Amino acid sequence: VVPFKPRSRLRTYAVAAAICLAVLPLAAFTGWEAGWLPSSYERYDAATGLRQITLGDGSQVELNLGTELVYSNYKDQRRITLKKGEAFFKVSHDSAHPFIVHAGEGQVRVTGTQFNVWKYEDQVRVMLLEGSVQISSDKVHGSVPLTPGMQANYQQGDATPRVRAITPNDTALAWRQGKLILDNLALADALPLINRYLSKPVMLADANTGTIRIGGIYNINEVNNLVPSLPKVLPVYLTQNQDGNPVLNAIPRKTPKG
Repeated sequence: VVPFKPRSRLRTYAVAAAICLAVLPLAAFTGWEAGWLPSSYERYDAATGLRQITLGDGSQVELNLGTELVYSNYKDQRRITLKKGEAFFKVSHDSAHPFIVHAGEGQVRVTGTQFNVWKYEDQVRVMLLEGSVQISSDKVHGSVPLTPGMQANYQQGDATPRVRAITPNDTALAWRQGKLILDNLALADALPLINRYLSKPVMLADANTGTIRIGGIYNINEVNNLVPSLPKVLPVYLTQNQDGNPVLNAIPRKTPKG
């Protein structure tokens, strides 16, 4: 019987650990050179209010309330993943190191510019103020260019984004001043803008309710107070579904007695 030698086993573990420590930096360097691994990984959120951050490349980003994003610096690109919410970017120019924002089922590719990206569930909207960007789908080859003063919308299942001009009275960027401006919008269009600030999204009882229009200027930190006040200003009443979400129902119009 060969006697047990604990020191020999410890020595083996020590050698294995030393080899791992020596190999890890080499593997990381190889991953960086191949473009597989980032040199830095930064996660940001704006859980309680608006937030301004500076990324490792010097780019400036403003985060709307409830936004979550991740920044990764790779050898051949700077990559943002917008998990949810909204962000305004002022990107440091670097044509050899493009800045790419992944949002939903598409991405925005730039080298240096100013633009806004909003994501709610599977909906994404990109607004370009300065410079140029290329928008592409994860499922379709090719890209769509945007020029300043243009915006693009896409959602799950879209082959190409819908592109149109930003109107002079567009209020989408009012969030940068802490405001939500609803300019006579149908509830079907207004609720995605309202729900991004709520823990329990408001639902519509039917398509007819979605045609009712709403307007007003609201503080983004007080949107929770907006929902219970809607029956006071609109022809609707509130119920609750089985998941606990508030539901807007249109008040039936009375038929005149003839």
